[in-house]
Amino acid sequence: MRVLGIESSCDETGIAIYDTEKGLLGHALYSQIALHAEYGGVVPELASRDHIRKTLPLIDEVLLETNTSRAEIDAVACTAGPGLVGALLVGTSIGHSLAWALNIPALAINHMEGHLLSPLLEENPPAFPFVSLLVSGGHTLLVEVQGVGRYTLLGESLDDAVGEAFDKTAKMLGLAYPGGPVLAALAEQGIAGRFVFPKPMTNRPGLDFSFSGLKTFAMNTWKESGHTDQDKADIALAFQTAVTETLAIKCRRALKETRLKTLVVAGGVSANKALRKRLDTLADTKVYYPRPEFCSDNGAMIAFAGAMRLLKQKSAQPVTRFSARPRWALDELTPP
Repeated sequence: MRVLGIESSCDETGIAIYDTEKGLLGHALYSQIALHAEYGGVVPELASRDHIRKTLPLIDEVLLETNTSRAEIDAVACTAGPGLVGALLVGTSIGHSLAWALNIPALAINHMEGHLLSPLLEENPPAFPFVSLLVSGGHTLLVEVQGVGRYTLLGESLDDAVGEAFDKTAKMLGLAYPGGPVLAALAEQGIAGRFVFPKPMTNRPGLDFSFSGLKTFAMNTWKESGHTDQDKADIALAFQTAVTETLAIKCRRALKETRLKTLVVAGGVSANKALRKRLDTLADTKVYYPRPEFCSDNGAMIAFAGAMRLLKQKSAQPVTRFSARPRWALDELTPP
């Protein structure tokens, strides 16, 4: 069974084809970073228009790359949320229209479920159950995962997501867009221990996060510094260290609370080298990540999530309607 995956939740257009017997056949990704760099952030209307321009050509590209005809597609999986509503509508309308024309099933996939399952695309995937840390520009979640669609939310960010905090801190320091990866690279030049930032919400019980105060602490530290390049690098390192330590502490708590020994880390921030290095030191824990190209938004994770759901469903009917859900909590999902 071959599933075409379409990802268009924000500023990246991702297309992939996953075969339930042969695995991932091919994928393509178009990033809008250059388009939004001028504005220092994603402009929703521009993102939607660019998805319109890129989705069909990328589908044709992946079909050609994988030597797959439209008639060989057994189902279409589209990101239906969460995300920018205009961007979501582009992917879901194209995907569902294609499914309707081919008289095949279309599946509405939760974007965060796609990230959560993305490490299962690797050669040695984790086995259920496990704890998942989802860290992206829009979400920071700790989830107990018993199987596909069997998710229990353990903790979440009460304000800024960790990726958002990275980007805002980078912007405050005057770094280029997108700020998160630039800040992480700059942190490698920092002097450890010169600045020590607090680890928010680690001195109280619970698994929720809060990063807005840490962002403010970084801003005040920058204002009181000499505004040198070294100051900037040292602040970047102190900020990143506080974030990674906070995430590590909360992951350790979640693993202890659930009595699990497997941690899966996914989402754009899971590519951060310092975070991976810190989480790999958690005692008695096996940690899994997606490959770097599947940390950011991509079509492969959507095609895979669709295939996993389709395999477990007793039957799937051809599409008759579709919708986009800009807000769609992961714990609202049910098993297929």
